[in-house]
Amino acid sequence: MNTKQYYVYILTNLLDTVLYIGMTNNLPRRINEHREKLVEGFSKKYNLTKLVFYESTDDVNAAIAREKELKGWIRRKKNALIESMNPEWKDLSAVCGIEDPSLRSG
Repeated sequence: MNTKQYYVYILTNLLDTVLYIGMTNNLPRRINEHREKLVEGFSKKYNLTKLVFYESTDDVNAAIAREKELKGWIRRKKNALIESMNPEWKDLSAVCGIEDPSLRSG
């Protein structure tokens, strides 16, 4: 049986100075929406396009609760969570099969 997956993710900018926490059921599509500036608001304003953390669950309510939980954390705790998965704060987009728009031809 194919269960739907939900993702909680954290984006930052190229300087790792601002964090954005979101939730989606399609991580590649959502990250591309952020990168292409199709998402109005905070992530567009601060150029948040670098995926530095994500986790998945098959329970939509758990994903919503986790997103709210992480948004309530202080920055130091969010940084520690990111570093537990991604100590060098690398862009994890390729790991998720997300195309880098800078590599597109045309």
